[in-house]
Amino acid sequence: MKNLSDELLLESYYKAKKLKLSPEFIRLIEKEIHRRSLTQKIKASS
Repeated sequence: MKNLSDELLLESYYKAKKLKLSPEFIRLIEKEIHRRSLTQKIKASS
């Protein structure tokens, strides 16, 4: 996941949520979003 751009990471998160992929996978994406300090971008888009 470290190779993904911030934009692609966020896009993957929204797509995973929309498709109701496994909670473990979504948590993995969320962990990387938090690591990159992008949490505010999720909250702003919700």
